[in-house]
Amino acid sequence: MVCMSCKYGEMQEAVTTYFAQLNNCYVIIENVPCLKCTQCGEEFLVSSVSEKIDDILDSIEKIASKIFILDYTTAA
Repeated sequence: MVCMSCKYGEMQEAVTTYFAQLNNCYVIIENVPCLKCTQCGEEFLVSSVSEKIDDILDSIEKIASKIFILDYTTAA
């Protein structure tokens, strides 16, 4: 698959760290599966991963205080 951003690089499976700021806290999710461009380094999340992150953030927002760090592979 060709990169949608630079149009030159190939997209390869990788992992990334996802950062989010919610109303009452910051969330860091490590080891999130993504597609990463070999040319420009742009990262894309597939829709199923994005949906799972939304679910995780919804549940964390209710319990987190200031900073919450978790691993995607154990939370998904």
